[in-house]
Amino acid sequence: MDLDRASIIPLRKNGGMEFIARLLATMAGLWVTTHVVSSISIDSSSASETIIVLAVVALVFTAVNSIIKPIVKTLTFPLYLLTFGLFALVTNSLLFSLTGWLSTSLGFPMTTGGFWSCLAGAVITSVVSSIVSGILRDKKDKKD
Repeated sequence: MDLDRASIIPLRKNGGMEFIARLLATMAGLWVTTHVVSSISIDSSSASETIIVLAVVALVFTAVNSIIKPIVKTLTFPLYLLTFGLFALVTNSLLFSLTGWLSTSLGFPMTTGGFWSCLAGAVITSVVSSIVSGILRDKKDKKD
């Protein structure tokens, strides 16, 4: 049986564009969060600098959610069961705080307040990014 490589390994269409769309959605979520939650801010002096800082913070946020969050969820699985999933709010708040700390350590300052502001920031960012991602996905689906 003669199989060519293309039939064995499925290629994702526009994987890079999908990543950029998700990154833009996360940037929008972070931008809305900085305007809604007063103790969360991004320190920048110009609009172009704000966009760059938002892009880097969105990359850090994506990396934290892709790499660290599954590990934390696995280690805290008993707490998820005991609290019927409400511990996810604590996890998201702590990971949002970690994102602020990591981005500040990289030289792109993001000020996060305490636990409650990080919780609000994580929820707002995820809701706005889901909405923007859904809008971008709908436009892409209509094109195809």
